Order: sequence, then C-alpha cells, then structure tokens
Amino acid sequence: MKKFLEKLPFYNEAVLPYHFAQSVAAIVKYKFPGKKLHIIGVTGTNGKTTTCFMIWNMLNHAGLKTGLMTTVAWGVDKLTPELGHMTTVDANTLNSRIAKIAESGAKYLVLEVTSHALAEFRTLGLSFDLAVFTNLTHDHLDYHKTLTRYRDAKGKLFKKAKLSILNADDPATKYYKTLSHKYITYGIKNGENRAKDIKLTVSGVKYSLNDINIETKIPGEFNVYNSMAAALVGKELGLTNQQIEEGISSLDSVEGRMNIIDAGQPFTIIVDYAHAPDALEKVFDSVKGHKGKIISVHGGAGRRDPSTRPIRGAILAKNSDIVIITEDDSRDEDPELIAAGFIEGATKAGKILGKNLFKELDRKKAIKLALETAKKGDLVLILGKGHEKTILRADGPHDFEDIKVTKKLLQGISKK
Repeated sequence: MKKFLEKLPFYNEAVLPYHFAQSVAAIVKYKFPGKKLHIIGVTGTNGKTTTCFMIWNMLNHAGLKTGLMTTVAWGVDKLTPELGHMTTVDANTLNSRIAKIAESGAKYLVLEVTSHALAEFRTLGLSFDLAVFTNLTHDHLDYHKTLTRYRDAKGKLFKKAKLSILNADDPATKYYKTLSHKYITYGIKNGENRAKDIKLTVSGVKYSLNDINIETKIPGEFNVYNSMAAALVGKELGLTNQQIEEGISSLDSVEGRMNIIDAGQPFTIIVDYAHAPDALEKVFDSVKGHKGKIISVHGGAGRRDPSTRPIRGAILAKNSDIVIITEDDSRDEDPELIAAGFIEGATKAGKILGKNLFKELDRKKAIKLALETAKKGDLVLILGKGHEKTILRADGPHDFEDIKVTKKLLQGISKK
C-alpha cells in the first residue's frame, strides 16, 4: 500500500506534517541532543561524504574529539558502517545517534545533510555552527521535481548556520549567499580562498591554499574542492596550518570513494559511489590521462529519477571503450526497463550493443565480465554502489559489496 501511495504526485507534501511531528517527538525523547555539540553540516550533490571524512579526521587528529554521521558510517573513535541506503537517517535514529555521540565526550559533530532531510524536517532542533556547500547538479528530481526546488531545499541549511563555507565555482553559491548570515568562499577559478599550483596524480592531489600546503591520498580534481572546504573548516575552528595539513594528508581513503583494488592483477580497478551524471563526469575527468582501455560497469536504481538514465548512458559511452550496463538497487522496478534507459543513451552516443556495449543484469556477472575482458594496462571502473553492503531487489535486500565481490572474483584471474 505504501509503495502505491508513494507514487502519487502529492505524496511527499502530504506526509510533511508526519515528518515534522516525528522530528519533534525525537528531539524531546532524546532531550535536545543537538544542543550539546558544535555541529558542522555538509551538503551538496557530490563530495559530501569525502568532505565529512576529511573534516572528521582532521579535527580528531588535532585532538578535538569529533563525531561523524555520513552515508558510509557513523560514530566517534570507532565507526559503525551505515547499512541503510540513506545518508541522513530518520529523525528518531538521527537524534538517538547524536545523543550517543555527545555522551561519548565528543564536542563536535560532522553531519552529512541531504536535501531530503532538510525538506522533511529531520534536522529540526539542530544548531549548525558551520555549513559547507560542495556543489549542486542534476539529482533527486524524482523527489524534488525541479532543480530549483532541489536547490531551495538545501538552502535551508545555510539559513540555519552561523557561517557558510561556499564553493564559489558553483552557480548555486550566488543564491546561497543571500540566505547565509555570514559566508566565506573557496574555489579554483573563483572565491576569496583559491587553490594554487595544483598537481593531480593517480594517488592524490597537491596544491596550496593561502599559506597551507594541502596533500590528499585520494585522487581527482573534485578532491581539491573537498579538501579546500575541510581546510577552511579547520581555519574557522582555530587549527594551525600544520594540524590542517596533517589531518587531511593522514586520511588514507574513504570506503567506496575512488578505491583502488590491487590484488596483483595487471590492470587497474577503481570502485566508486558515483551515480549522478556530474559525479560520473568527475570520475572520468580524474582518469582521463589513462593510456589503456576503460571498461565501465554501471546501473541505475529503481524508483529514482529516470531522466538521468540516458544521460548517464551517454556519459559512460563517451568516456569508456567498453560499457557494461547492470543492476543497481532496482527495488520494485523492472531492471530491464531501467537498463533500457542507459542503453538508449549509450547507443545514441555511438556504442553498439554486443560489440562495445553489453547488458548483464546480474551485477556479480557484470563485474566478472569486466575483469575477464580487461587486459594489461586497462582500467575497470565499477560505479554506483561504492560502500553499500546490500543490493535492493524486488524481494528485498541481498548481501552485496562491490569491493568484496571484486576481490573474490580476482582470486581466479589476478595472476593472468
């Protein structure tokens, strides 16, 4: 019955009073836990999780006990994996976890904040010292319907925060400035704080920000932006340049974000969570210097914005030598129908089904096909699920981790 109701065009608005009441009840039940911490909220289409991890690692490295709540994990010193396919959890769970983080003695909390959470009052009762904006691109229009409504939902965070840290290279920052009480900006092309002398490698990025020398162990130009935002949070909280530099450089990786899998195979494998068009573009931009063939494995989730499927199919086709379309969290939607949207976009961009475009709706078999196809010097990109521990099919969740599945499959071919 709920699945039927969720398809009604007015459903999201109709249940807002319920969400509001649920949040009020949770705040009261856990005695306003958000008031006990200095909260740093991070929002945007892409880069939220990595930015959160950079800030969390940096603050703890500097001796400021800090909690973390993201798509990937939550906790303070020891992180618990986030098993649900939700970034900002429901209000009751959110307040329960915040209370536990406060009870642990933490003084700060880095919270990944989604547009859904802001629209549904999940962050009600939370006071944000700082709010970080990473970027805004086409995503979640199945829920928000228009990009303007998506933008406006995220804007609620900047109205709440004492200080906003905004990506000046993103057009939405112009609007978010008007909502912010105070703000500072960062960027590569624009902003009062700009990255200089940028060096991009397969193992990370290096650049200078004002008088800070930043180095990350996570590759991609987008991690220049993510680490800039983290560094500016550090400056605002009074960290020294050395604390910022060491805190960011000591983060080895974020699960499911540009993770390189090396089991001795003669080709490169990267697993990444990218599932929005802009995120896919950024992944391909980060590997554009690769000399061998690029083989991409990707699929789309059910009950999510179908308009991105042909767009993503075209992006995959234009940037890959071989594209393998597979399943993601199909939920109760027909996987064949989901795949058709990707194939439509890929064929229009020049790929030929059966030659350099393949459909394999069993994700494990799709990954196996990619690994068996790869030759020495090639690059296999496994995209869309990243850190997730399950795959959601019509009959419910099934255990599935891209990284674990890939490593197991490699056992039979790593010496080839």
